[in-house]
Amino acid sequence: MIFIGFVLLTLVLIHLYLWKRLVLDTTLPGRRRRIGGIVVLLLALLVPATMGTSRADIHFLAWPGFIWIALMFYLLVVLLALEVPMAVAKLVLRRRSRVVDPATPAPEPVLVAAGDAAGTAEPPAGATPPPMGTALPADTALPPADAGPPAAGAVGQPDHDPARRLLLARGAAIFAGLTAAGITGHGVRTAMGPPQLDRVQITLAKLPRGMDGLRIATVSDIHLGPLRGRSHTERIVAMINRLDADLVAVVGDLVDGSVAELGEAAEPLRGLRSRYGSFFVTGNHEYYSGVEEWVREVDRLGLRVLQNERQEIHARGGVLDLAGVNDVSAGGTGLAAPADYAAALGDRDPSRPVVLLAHQPVAAHEAAKFGVDLQLSGHTHGGQMVPFNLLVKLQQPVVSGLGEVDGTKVYVTNGAGFWGPPVRVGAPPQVTLVELRAP
Repeated sequence: MIFIGFVLLTLVLIHLYLWKRLVLDTTLPGRRRRIGGIVVLLLALLVPATMGTSRADIHFLAWPGFIWIALMFYLLVVLLALEVPMAVAKLVLRRRSRVVDPATPAPEPVLVAAGDAAGTAEPPAGATPPPMGTALPADTALPPADAGPPAAGAVGQPDHDPARRLLLARGAAIFAGLTAAGITGHGVRTAMGPPQLDRVQITLAKLPRGMDGLRIATVSDIHLGPLRGRSHTERIVAMINRLDADLVAVVGDLVDGSVAELGEAAEPLRGLRSRYGSFFVTGNHEYYSGVEEWVREVDRLGLRVLQNERQEIHARGGVLDLAGVNDVSAGGTGLAAPADYAAALGDRDPSRPVVLLAHQPVAAHEAAKFGVDLQLSGHTHGGQMVPFNLLVKLQQPVVSGLGEVDGTKVYVTNGAGFWGPPVRVGAPPQVTLVELRAP
C-alpha cells in the first residue's frame, strides 16, 4: 500500500507540474484554461485506469493509456531540461523591464528660485499652473537629482512584461510538445517493428575444442499481452528458426496475462526448432500471470522448463551443463518456488562449462559463487526508454550486452517485446545469437 500511495502521489505531482507549464503558464483566465485543466485531469485519471485494469478488460484503454504514459514521461523530461534556460530568460526580461525606455521624452526642466519663505507649497484651488520659467516656492518638494528611474513595481512601470512572459511560456510548451511527440513516435515505430538480430561471440575457458562455435539463440521479454499477440510470437519464432541454432533459450517474461487470455498467442512457440532443444526459465511477470499454469503450458508447447535444475548438453563430442533458476522474485512453493542455486548448480562436475539461464542479471551475484561460466539474462529491456537505463543500472549489474560480475560473464539481451508503453528509445527490440568459443 505504501508503494501504491507513493506512485499515485508521484503521478499527481507530475500532472500538477504539466498543468502549470502547459496550461496555467500559457493561457489567460477563461474558457481555454478551464478546458486545459479538465484535459490534464482526465489524462491523470487515465494512467491508474490503464495500469490497474485487468488484462482481459484493458484493450480499449491500452493504446491511449500507454501512449500518454510515454508522452507524459518525455514531456516531463524536456520541460525539466528547459527549466534553467527558462529561468535565465525570465531574469533577462525582468532586468530589461527595469530600464526606462529611451524613447520616453525627458521631463521639462523647472526653474527654482529662492522665493518667499512664507509662500504656499500648493496653489490655491482653481488656480492655473504657473507658466514655465516661473519661480516655485522654496518649500516645494522635488525628487533628488540622483534618484534615477522609478523603482520596479512603481505605478506606470511594471516589474515584467506579461506579453513576453506568455510568449516565452508558449514557446517552451510548443517545443516540449513537439519534442516529446517526436521521440514517442520514433519509439513506437521501433518497439512495434521487428527485433534486430545481434550476434555475440563469448569465450568460455572450459569449453571443449569440439564444441567451439556452439550457438544459442537467446530471446527474453516477449511480453505477450494487450498490445502484442500471436503475430508477434510468429515473427520471433520465424526469426529464430532461420538461425538454425544448436539451442534456444527463452529467458523469462513471456506473458502479461493468463493462459486463458494468451494461450493462443503463445501457441506458435510449438514451432521452435533447434538441434539440442529449446529451454525456458520463468521471469517475474510469469508470477503475476499464473506461473503454475504457464509452466505447464510452456512444457506442453515443447520447451523444457528449467526450474532450479540443469540439463547436460552432449554435442560434438563434448558436454556442457545448461542450468536454469526461477526468477529471483519468486517466493511461493512448488512450481512457484524461489530461485535455488544449489539445486541447479551444486554437485556437478566442475571441469565442465556451465551456462545459466536466469531472468534477472542480478542473479549473477549468487551464480558466481557456484562457478558459473556464463549467465544469459533479460529483464532490463536495455532500459527501454532513455534515460530509464540510468535508473536500471542502480538495480542491475548489467543493463545490456556483455559484462562480468564477480568473475562470471553475463550477457543481457534487450528483449523482443516491451512492457507498458509500446515505446523503445535507445534500446531496440532484440534477438541474440550467442556463439560460444573455446580458448
